Amino acid sequence: MLILTKAVLALMIGFIISVIFGLVAIPFLKKINVKQRVSSYLENKHKSKDGTPTMGGIIFIIPTIITTIILLLMGKISFSDNLLIVMFVFIAYAVLGFIDDFLIIKRKNNIGLTEFQKLSGQLFIALVFFYIFMKSGAEPVLDIHTLGFKIDMEWVYGIFLLFVLVASSNAVNLTDGLDGLAGGLSAIAFLAFALISWNSTAIAGSEDIAIFCFILVGALMGFLVYNSHPAKVFMGDTGSLSLGGTLASVAIITHHEITLIVVAGVFVFETLVSLIQIISMIYFHKKVFLMTPYHHHLEKLGWSEPDIVKLFWVIGAILSMAAIAFGVWI
Repeated sequence: MLILTKAVLALMIGFIISVIFGLVAIPFLKKINVKQRVSSYLENKHKSKDGTPTMGGIIFIIPTIITTIILLLMGKISFSDNLLIVMFVFIAYAVLGFIDDFLIIKRKNNIGLTEFQKLSGQLFIALVFFYIFMKSGAEPVLDIHTLGFKIDMEWVYGIFLLFVLVASSNAVNLTDGLDGLAGGLSAIAFLAFALISWNSTAIAGSEDIAIFCFILVGALMGFLVYNSHPAKVFMGDTGSLSLGGTLASVAIITHHEITLIVVAGVFVFETLVSLIQIISMIYFHKKVFLMTPYHHHLEKLGWSEPDIVKLFWVIGAILSMAAIAFGVWI
């Protein structure tokens, strides 16, 4: 009962602070003219969104950080190397995304950091994560609990972790294209990993990481109050890069890297579709899909934005429930 109470309270606190913070943040973002410029490729479908405030990721990032620090100072959660790693990734990727958003706004176009600059930043953060993670006593082992075997990856483990972190942050960033889509899917994914983390009793600070995830789920729900269709604010790269990187870091720390593929199944699918389109265009000069990511393909087919988002949320929820059952219960 105590565990359930902690989870509910963490979620509720994150939600309330996020909603209140949003009431202040959105007018402020409008005042300083932080506006999204919709790509010309989406102008017909999303023209009305042009000028909507972006960088809205601060609405769930800042409340999550503040709440976690307050709980640490009150002694309600304990400090651990693993919690430090998760917090570092959460903040570092948010800063990288903020820089990208800032440059886009400053230049008044959709060109922020170059692909090389963004990838370099992601890799640097991933390298720092890997260094702290290994220094904390982690072993270079891929541990698949449910199947009952471990794979000693040795030096390849470092490359594997870099790939997981960078791929996850980019996948969420790519999926952030419709009102509430990335935010809702992330809330579902972090709820799954909150439960998975709480069950990972062999991991130092697992309960504290779980509480952090519950706080973030609540904050994301508060953000969705403003981001659901029609969106009053977008999370921007500030939010999407942070969410993707943090989701990967929690999966790595709890040794559920394979489970991440299932929980983040929609993100993975969206990324694969985009890769298929790119490869097809480069080598065959033909489109496989009307437009990528896949949610835009469905829009081209005549689907409404809310219907696409609801469908993807349902799929994300089903995949997360399957992952919880497989990774925790069975």
